[in-house]
Amino acid sequence: MKVVIDRFEGDFALVEMEDKTILPVPKTLFLPLSPKEGDVVDISIDRAETQSRLQKNDARLKALFRRQ
Repeated sequence: MKVVIDRFEGDFALVEMEDKTILPVPKTLFLPLSPKEGDVVDISIDRAETQSRLQKNDARLKALFRRQ
């Protein structure tokens, strides 16, 4: 999904969604990108990375409870 940074207000970037609605998003989400008003940002979900992290966290929890 692509969003356009409409403007910045305080700690939020106001982004225009594909359906033209405007939503506030914390600026910290975009900090590494150094965005400017009018920039188009592509937001996506990495399902493989999500699954990998879930498996790692599950293994950590199991290891933690085995120690007790």
